This record gives sequence, structure tokens and C-alpha cells, in this order.
Amino acid sequence: MSREQRLAQVFVELADTLVDDFDVIDLLHTLCERSVELLQADAAGLILADQRSVLHVMASTSEEAELLELFVLQTDEGPCLDCYSTGEQMVNIDLAEVAERWPRFRAATTAVGYRSTHAFPLRLRGQVIGVLNLLCTNRTTLSDTDVDLGQALCDIATVGLLQERTVRQAEVLAEQLQSALNSRILIEQAKGVLSERAGITVDAAFTLMRTHARSNQRQLGAIAGAVIDGTIAASDFQPR
Repeated sequence: MSREQRLAQVFVELADTLVDDFDVIDLLHTLCERSVELLQADAAGLILADQRSVLHVMASTSEEAELLELFVLQTDEGPCLDCYSTGEQMVNIDLAEVAERWPRFRAATTAVGYRSTHAFPLRLRGQVIGVLNLLCTNRTTLSDTDVDLGQALCDIATVGLLQERTVRQAEVLAEQLQSALNSRILIEQAKGVLSERAGITVDAAFTLMRTHARSNQRQLGAIAGAVIDGTIAASDFQPR
């Protein structure tokens, strides 16, 4: 399959969120995964603002990437925060060259083997609601075409979040984002529960829950709640 064909598939996949009752958490994880795939990154994390403009980690491709994003929010330092505040891309960041600008971020990321990073805003007409952060183990330089592609992926996901049917009133958007945050908290708890019950990693537990949700056309939050209360047992999940 050519890259052009794969790009077409990915855009259709992301555009499929433009339907009633789409799963926000699944959309954000899909954005992370496809961005890593198409831009040859090694990991991704995504932060999203709630109705009070407080940022939260909402999706990642690994537990390690999630912890790094949480570290960024706790220390209030890193290119993704600059990206959010300015609405501008922060790409081709060589971590060896930013010790003075983001010393704690650089130390944390290089400690786990990353050498470069790229941050793309989730924005529409000047409204920034979050940031996608890509992490690379090599010193990776994105071309102008790659940067445009990364922004296009973020833009279509943003449209999915801000489509007109859900933002006719500001409180509707706030409710949607808060619902996504609540679902994420539940999912994090369920990942730990399933990990312990099945004797697998938390990343593998999330993959099983997400696959189960898609196969049964249910929301991830609903699956997570069923895992926690025991309605769905570990044995009910089939590995991919």
C-alpha cells in the first residue's frame, strides 16, 4: 500500500468521528497512533483543556509517554505548553539544544531515551483546545510536507471535537470535554484493575479494552466501568 493510500485511509478513519455519539477518547488515541505511524515518531501524548482551560493528559501511545505528559503539566514546562499558549507548532526540537529553555523537560525526556520532539496544536479558527506531542528516539527533522500532514491530522480531529452540532452553546462543549475527562479517569482505573486481574501490562490492558469496545460498538468509558464493577471479567477479553 502506498503512503498516499494509507493517508486516505487515515483521513477517512478520523472523519468517521463526524457522526452522532462518537467516542472522544477513542478519537484522541487514534490521532496519537496514526501520527506516530505516519510521521515516524516513537511515541505520542495528547493534552486537552477542560471548560476552565485546565490542561489534562487525555491520550498516549504508551504508559511512558503518558507519564512524561503528566510531568510536563506538573512542572509547567515544555514545548507542548508553549504550543498551547501560542497556537503555533513547535517542531524539530532537538532536546540537546534546549537545556536552558526547558531544563526539567529535557532531563526527563532524555533520561528515557528521547532525542527530539514535535508539538502540534489542536486548533480551529484561533481556538486552541489541546496539543499533540510526538516523541522520537532519534534526532528527527520533519519536512514542511510532514509538518503540514501532522497539522492536518490535528485539524480534522479538532473539527470532530468542535463540530457545529456540539458547540451551538459553549456549555455543550464544556460538557463534552468534561465527559471525556471523567471517562479517562474511569479508564485509567480500569486499566490497573484489568492489568492486575489478567497479569498483563497496563498498555496491554488498555488495548484489550479498546478492542472490546470497538468490537461491541460500546463507549470505552462503559467498558471501563464494567471492568471495575466486575460485569466484564478478564477472561471475557480476547487478545488482539
